[in-house]
Amino acid sequence: MIQRIQTLYLLIATALLAVTIFTPIAHFFDGTQEYTLTAFALKDATGATAQPALYMGILLALAGILPFIVIFLFKNRQLQIRLCAAEIVLLIGSAVVMGIYCYLSARLFDAANGFISIEIGVAMPLIAIVFVALAIRSIFRDEVLVRSLDRIR
Repeated sequence: MIQRIQTLYLLIATALLAVTIFTPIAHFFDGTQEYTLTAFALKDATGATAQPALYMGILLALAGILPFIVIFLFKNRQLQIRLCAAEIVLLIGSAVVMGIYCYLSARLFDAANGFISIEIGVAMPLIAIVFVALAIRSIFRDEVLVRSLDRIR
């Protein structure tokens, strides 16, 4: 059912991933120029793409769309649970890919002359994992309730 608590959890997960896609993930300064890592590219101060990060952007976009789709599959709770489990795998993968891109981007810059600033966007997929896990728990409780009511009839 759409008005259940798992809908709220899945909407929060979608919103967190939208924030991750549209905000900077990290800032790098090498002493002369500042670079910003976003979901789809590493950009310099002028906005020109220094290094594409297309795989990370696609992974984050898929991870952002899936919970929104799961909301409308309320008649098939087993499929919802499976897709939420796949969402957790996508979120873990996106967190790993973000870490790899941050690490590789940081290696491009000299740590003695510059600095690295990790932004809040890095934590959003990890927080979304918690909300998707809460949604799985709520969907499973609904499934148990429906099965127990079917047994009584």
